[in-house]
Amino acid sequence: MTVPPITLNDTTTIPQLGFGVFQVPPPETAATVRSAFDAGYRHIDTAQMYRNEAGVGEAIASSGIPRDELYITTKLNNTNHRTDDVRRSFDESRKLLGIEQVDLFLIHWPLPTQYDGDFVSTWKAMSALVTDGSIKSVGVSNFQPAHLDRIIDETGVIPAVNQIEVHPYFTNEAAREASEGYGIKVESWSPIAQGAVLDDPVITEIAAAHDRTASQVTLRWHIERGDIVFPKSMHEERMRENFAIFDFSLTPDEVTAISALDRGEDGRTGPNPDVFDWIPG
Repeated sequence: MTVPPITLNDTTTIPQLGFGVFQVPPPETAATVRSAFDAGYRHIDTAQMYRNEAGVGEAIASSGIPRDELYITTKLNNTNHRTDDVRRSFDESRKLLGIEQVDLFLIHWPLPTQYDGDFVSTWKAMSALVTDGSIKSVGVSNFQPAHLDRIIDETGVIPAVNQIEVHPYFTNEAAREASEGYGIKVESWSPIAQGAVLDDPVITEIAAAHDRTASQVTLRWHIERGDIVFPKSMHEERMRENFAIFDFSLTPDEVTAISALDRGEDGRTGPNPDVFDWIPG
């Protein structure tokens, strides 16, 4: 089964489906990612904050898969927003991952109440890494419309992606629309709302009509809407189930019905980026 590529605004491409390693314990990361490779995934999403980049690197090194067939994303830790820390920490990530070039590097959180509110300097330092060839693409994560407006107005550099919380109970339309207005592709994290949507009667009814699981239907909803998505599972059977979403489609009415489950801010499962200020100790 072939995962469709999405063309980003810098002309590079990214697989629309990937595998996330958020909360995968570091000692189990290499084996988990190897299982994901065996299931067909070639797009891996990690982060400095996850503390498992080394395990991803170990899986890459032992996979035998040509580097140009893999797409690797990592993200800047909240501790590393200072300009000098961006390059230093990126080089550490690249070493842990065991790769010369990272495909996509993201600011993990804007942290507007930290660092004197200066995430623009962080964005400038991130963008500079593209010009020297260390990164193919640079983007952001958890950026609200006002955050996007500010970095673009002050630097003229448009992120390639914005990775935000999106699922049927929190469709996050304001951030999606702001991103799409700039030609920024949306990546959806927490795509099944940490499992909360899997018992929803609307989704289970659609799943039954297609002889699919609720998870497959929910992931297919993301795909139909054009977003990039990377579910996480530590069970190989579930990995394969989540990968098998390209041999069926939803009707426009089914997509609309799932989108109508949106609960607005009440549906959010993660922190609100406008106030999230956690810096790891």
